[in-house]
Amino acid sequence: MDNAALRYLIDPYLDWCKAEGIPVIEDFGVDGLTCETKAWPRLGDGCKGAIINLKGRGDFASVFLMDIPAGGKSAPQKHLYEEVFYVLSGHGNMTVEAADGRRHSFEFGPRSVFSPPLNARYQIFNASGKEATRLASCHNFVVTMNMLHNDKFIFNCDGTFPEREGAAGYFSGEGEMTSIRPGRNIWDTNFVPDVGAFELRPWEERGAGSSNMQFILADGCMGAHTSEMPVGTYKKGHRHGAGLHIFLVHGTGYSLLWYDGDKDFKRVDWRHGMIFAPPDGMFHQHFDTSLQPARYLAVGFGSKRYPVIYARRSGSENMRSDVSIKLGGKQIEYADQDPRIHAMWLAEIAKTGVKSEMGKFFDESRFQQAVV
Repeated sequence: MDNAALRYLIDPYLDWCKAEGIPVIEDFGVDGLTCETKAWPRLGDGCKGAIINLKGRGDFASVFLMDIPAGGKSAPQKHLYEEVFYVLSGHGNMTVEAADGRRHSFEFGPRSVFSPPLNARYQIFNASGKEATRLASCHNFVVTMNMLHNDKFIFNCDGTFPEREGAAGYFSGEGEMTSIRPGRNIWDTNFVPDVGAFELRPWEERGAGSSNMQFILADGCMGAHTSEMPVGTYKKGHRHGAGLHIFLVHGTGYSLLWYDGDKDFKRVDWRHGMIFAPPDGMFHQHFDTSLQPARYLAVGFGSKRYPVIYARRSGSENMRSDVSIKLGGKQIEYADQDPRIHAMWLAEIAKTGVKSEMGKFFDESRFQQAVV
């Protein structure tokens, strides 16, 4: 007799995924632009979807992939979980119905980021008559379904949350800045028209001219931030809890991932559309090898306003994400990194014709002879 029959060790979210009848993709990292999708009745006629359950997704979040056909639209949606959309390709618009019946509409394109307020009714339209629109959404339906294990309630609850809607301008790309300290500059909004062009703030402690912006979207507890590395640089290695889904925005390069004590690195190459999630406690480090700055978007459960879980709160309160592991933090300083890391990167940028700028931050000579 299986666990379901015994009502033992049940995972309602995974059971729901299987019942939806669309592809369920499980891997360390995936290319969201090439994943197979199939007809998804929940999303509406002509729309397709897939579910991406990454190995490092943790207990709270995962990703839906959605295709809206040329000239098509989704069925109206509303649900009692938060969802942060990232547009992988195509153009369109979303209409959101506020609690008082007013409608807000905004146009999106590649690299747009947005989130409808909790349980607000919304609909997605494809503005093109020629190409499909593909969106990825990072959501906390995982924990919502596993706690409530009642999808009918989650998708049909009549409750409204007008306090989540924010100012009217939040649906048109306007927002409000709160500056606390480097790495804690927060933009409050519902819609970022192009996260690849959004102005970031310096966060030197994370490495070599790094910059960053934190987002609060629809006053939610799904956190998002975007970070960028200048040409000829890379960030410092660090680790954190599971569930931060990384979407590559622009530039090329790669990430290395490893556990303490590993002899070899796991590598994820960068290009727009790639999605991966570092597993719990796994060190990872991001490298730009292109002739343009490299930027990524990270989305996961726990925001800078509502951290919800202890790991997110402690990381924000103590700034452990940019503090050396030697001092109790979660970061590996350049002077302490495996010498192979810099040697590998020098070999990679030699292929792309990029000049290293890392000599401004440490003595490169001690790493150049390392065996890769």
